[in-house]
Amino acid sequence: MAYKATQEPRTDIRERSYIPELLRGLAITTRHFLRNLFGTREVGTPFESRTGTSLVTTVQYPEEKIPYPPGYRGLHRLVPRDDGKPRCVACYMCATICPAQCIYIEAGEYEVDAGEASSRVIEKFPTQFVIDELRCIVCGLCVEACPKDAIRMDTYTHTPAEYNRQGFVYDIPKLLKGPAVSHPSDPWNKRPSSDQPAHVHKEAHARVGEGNEPQHPHLEAGDTHGDHVTPPTSRTVVSNEGPVPVTKFLK
Repeated sequence: MAYKATQEPRTDIRERSYIPELLRGLAITTRHFLRNLFGTREVGTPFESRTGTSLVTTVQYPEEKIPYPPGYRGLHRLVPRDDGKPRCVACYMCATICPAQCIYIEAGEYEVDAGEASSRVIEKFPTQFVIDELRCIVCGLCVEACPKDAIRMDTYTHTPAEYNRQGFVYDIPKLLKGPAVSHPSDPWNKRPSSDQPAHVHKEAHARVGEGNEPQHPHLEAGDTHGDHVTPPTSRTVVSNEGPVPVTKFLK
């Protein structure tokens, strides 16, 4: 039977012993334990509409898994090209924008007489591409910053458990997965000459602008006289006080 707590707990033996509240907590824990042990869970029924023993909400992982929602930022992967090599051109954009500094890249250069035409026009490639999944904060900025659609987080899987910390450091063999991706803007798909093509294509992975940005985005800062644009008078001075420390992952 419920009782009314007194305003002065020090004068009530029930409040000072904590026995009633301890028994009440054990009863709640036991009720949930027995319900999860012998009850069933109705998957298609909303929680507020469940009755009886169908109030079970525990997911029996790993036998039972809840599907991730669309747009879930899962485990990283390096997108391969048609020839199986990573699309990464070692531009360091993802490593620079990463707020957790969990990406480490070492760049190499293709030889001038490389046999593959795609290698000759790319020039640079990553000799090492390492991501520390324990330091990653799953912000997705590396995906947005990549100019070549070389890294994605569309695996719909979270980082699996490992027995040591080295297992969470993913290198190129562990990251390179998924189907090959090709875009019209890839340099190996363009014409051999350096002339600008007549058509204007839009990449499927473009996220910013969508090709509708104005020709002079800084017109509000200056005056216009016909086709002549007067540059703004104010300037922004960027000062680099020191280098940004980058953690190197030793294999």
